[in-house]
Amino acid sequence: MKKSFYAPLVAALFIICSAGAVLGADAQLYFDRATVLYNDAKYAEAVKEYGKAISLIPDRAEPYYYQGKAYYKLGSYEEAIADFDKAIIIKSDDSDMYFDRGLAYFRKNIYAKTIEDDTKAIELNPRFAAAYQNRGIAYSRRGQYDEAIADFNMALSIRPKFTEAYSSRGFAYLKKAAADYKKACEMGDNNACDNLKELSDPQ
Repeated sequence: MKKSFYAPLVAALFIICSAGAVLGADAQLYFDRATVLYNDAKYAEAVKEYGKAISLIPDRAEPYYYQGKAYYKLGSYEEAIADFDKAIIIKSDDSDMYFDRGLAYFRKNIYAKTIEDDTKAIELNPRFAAAYQNRGIAYSRRGQYDEAIADFNMALSIRPKFTEAYSSRGFAYLKKAAADYKKACEMGDNNACDNLKELSDPQ
């Protein structure tokens, strides 16, 4: 599940300040340092600096959220989810937070939770193409191909050049066709059996 649409983390500080929310001098210093480390792919070090910011401002969502993103990059999905949980408790109207938690659940193969979080992200931001895409993939993993295809269609209606959505939709169509051919074959349709074999054979 590629995620290429995010604004660089260096923009986070501008967003925070433009909202009129100042972290405080010491916490800001740790947050700035963590952001630089994150952008340099030094995720373990970034986690430590975000943690220092959290110790000073435990009632702010941003340090938890970005620490969660760093944990995600480290493959520490449980820790990432725990941080996203805390961020969402503090700030429950941010679609990105639900989306990122959904990604972490996906990595743990908890597709129902991915679908739940992407659904919330879409409620908050109805034009969140990547949330439709990722929810569609989760549906696909559960064998719910009609729902998956509907989500990929929505993603493409928002972002017509969303190549991953085209690929995902093609895969879902293929899997749905295979399931239908298998059912028809089991009911005695020889043409369906031939089509199923053709789908199954390597090209």
